[in-house]
Amino acid sequence: MPLRLIINADDYGRSPDISRGIRDAHLRGIVTSSTCMMNMPSVAEDIKIALKETPNLGLGVHLVLTAGRPVLSPEKLPTLTNNQGGFLKLEALIGNAKNINTAEVRAEWRAQIEAFFAASGKKPTHLDSHHHSSYFTPANLQTMLELANEYGVAIRLPLAHANDATISGLPDELAAEMLEFSPRILDRLQPRSPDAFFATFYDENATRAEFMRILGDMLPNGTFEIMCHPGYVDEAFAKESGYAYLRQEELAILTDPAIRKEVEKRGIQLISFAPL
Repeated sequence: MPLRLIINADDYGRSPDISRGIRDAHLRGIVTSSTCMMNMPSVAEDIKIALKETPNLGLGVHLVLTAGRPVLSPEKLPTLTNNQGGFLKLEALIGNAKNINTAEVRAEWRAQIEAFFAASGKKPTHLDSHHHSSYFTPANLQTMLELANEYGVAIRLPLAHANDATISGLPDELAAEMLEFSPRILDRLQPRSPDAFFATFYDENATRAEFMRILGDMLPNGTFEIMCHPGYVDEAFAKESGYAYLRQEELAILTDPAIRKEVEKRGIQLISFAPL
């Protein structure tokens, strides 16, 4: 098997400018795939633009439990929402992880997938999750995998290396437990997925050096995924998001001709999740 690489931009639909940046990272750079936040106000229109302007960009669903408002009525999701009807913030969800009603998670994630169908007219290429919330508990992981198998789509694998929790991108307090339960659930449900996942091209490590390190760390063959978060950012977005202007730095790296040349030099085949 050749060395294949998926470069997936999370957060499509987070804002029109984030979506525009992701499309540019595909058209002018090496991004091959993105995942859509189906509970965001502009996402349906952003998907229509992507289908027209970037027909070869893979589009999946970025399952959300920690940002914005749910697709379903908040009254149906009492263990997932706050008094204002929005999703719990990341820290609150982690603190309440053991009390989450799995039926609520399944219903909301199914509604997000169905919203993608309604906006795009087709099924997503894959499922992953905002803040990796699908890996917070065994029940969340099983729910995502069962939905992926039901809809016939791939998933983001939670780990790059079986014994390396640092690659998962999970909060430290959850990573060790995930290392224990994920192999058992993955083995039982056998989802389609890349062979490994790299989450380290992020925040202060969203650098050319880190991207090059990841390329060098991949095995000579197999299918791998690199997570990224390119986008354009205005002042309003920067005030309400914890990860803002670094998205523009990611965009510059991902559209750098020298990075593309390095990918080509290594004989790496860029793909989306669709061929899996």
